Amino acid sequence: MPAERTPHPPLVVGVLPGRSPEVLETAVELARVLAAPLVCAFVDEASYLVEWDPARSAHRLSLHPEADNEGLRAQTERLRSEIAAACEGPGVEWSLRTLAGDPARALGRLAADAGAAMIVVGTPEPGLGHRITAALNGSVAAWLSHHQDRPILIVPARASGPGGSRRGS
Repeated sequence: MPAERTPHPPLVVGVLPGRSPEVLETAVELARVLAAPLVCAFVDEASYLVEWDPARSAHRLSLHPEADNEGLRAQTERLRSEIAAACEGPGVEWSLRTLAGDPARALGRLAADAGAAMIVVGTPEPGLGHRITAALNGSVAAWLSHHQDRPILIVPARASGPGGSRRGS
């Protein structure tokens, strides 16, 4: 009698609209090869976590309550389109979660809740502004690598310029 087939644990990938397409591309290819579902997570850093409820998106309060939620909705829809386009060809099952608070901790909580096999994140974007942000807030990849009990795949951003080659290659 054949063994009962168990579903594969998902991969969690941190996504941002319009940035580091190689992170999503790498996660989609890995999910395809492993026949695993992909849980994409966008963390709204302009909000903070009020209560963690795994059955729903995070309950959050905005740090800018007068701000219009249209911006967040537009970002989420843009991400939904980017993810759908990336997953459609390879036939990867995917979902999108919008989380709140510190990105590293939010991704860690989601991965734990989902029983993820791995977390996929990118390196900080090149440029002074991103380096200052990483210095002040810390690196998502570094925090996860020190505080997670599951594998972390860190996908470097492609260098801009002719050929889009990576630095050091």
